[in-house]
Amino acid sequence: MSQPIIIDALGQPCPMPLLMLKRELKKVATPCSVLLKSSDPHSEVDILRYCQLNHHVCQFIKISAQEFHYLIES
Repeated sequence: MSQPIIIDALGQPCPMPLLMLKRELKKVATPCSVLLKSSDPHSEVDILRYCQLNHHVCQFIKISAQEFHYLIES
């Protein structure tokens, strides 16, 4: 598989990281991988739940207290 599509949602409040992810997934052909970068601590619940409901594999990585990465395989 090729390099993941990177979505930089750093500094964006909830629900923007989730909305940015949904918008990108609609544009691309599946299967694909997306790396979503977020600084909103509430994004963890939103992103993981969305991926679970839509049968996407999601790996959560806490980079620091202010940065969270999600590697989503669709």
